[in-house]
Amino acid sequence: MTAQLTEPAARAWRADPYADALRVGRGPLYLRRHDGWLLPLDVERWCAEADAADDTVLARCTGRVLDVGCGPGRLVTALTRLGRTALGVDVTPEAVARTVRAGGSALCRSVFDPLPGAGGWDTVLLIDGNIGIGGDPAVLLRRTRELTAPGGSLLVEAAGADVDERVEVHVEDGNGGRGASFRWARLGTRALCAEAESAGWTPYDTWQAEGRHFVHLTR
Repeated sequence: MTAQLTEPAARAWRADPYADALRVGRGPLYLRRHDGWLLPLDVERWCAEADAADDTVLARCTGRVLDVGCGPGRLVTALTRLGRTALGVDVTPEAVARTVRAGGSALCRSVFDPLPGAGGWDTVLLIDGNIGIGGDPAVLLRRTRELTAPGGSLLVEAAGADVDERVEVHVEDGNGGRGASFRWARLGTRALCAEAESAGWTPYDTWQAEGRHFVHLTR
């Protein structure tokens, strides 16, 4: 089941349009649904330093922090500079390489692979829409609960709209480059809290910053 959920997405995020965008630190880059709808991906923000909205996430991180789908590692490196123990995991080699070059620690793995410290992370992050990983939020929320220590926290970025969708998408660069199709999900705050409770999490807090929406869950 894990391989079915994660391998198509892993191949897609390793595809050239995404890796190329990370390599140069800019887009354009999109997720495209089969009906033509486009979701712009904010590569420039991902490759920059942590911003004011990110700081509200960092302020809620306690203990040892695992950043799932860390991308180019701005949150991992920010935590490291603060003297915190933080590890990123990402399926894209270029994302991991950028994180390491910036001074952070990261592994090129899926969240569904064996990970160090499983069951002992005090804070787990699913930021920048990473609740969509695998296309099945219930499965992802159960997996992150397995990774988190009792009493620990999961900090999740939700969609700004009140949505609850599971879709098939691919990455494209707007210039003809595209990756393989894979399953993805988008959840607004209400849907995310409902899925989280079903997966054994307790909603603790919600907040907004710089137009972005976040949920704090506790184990």
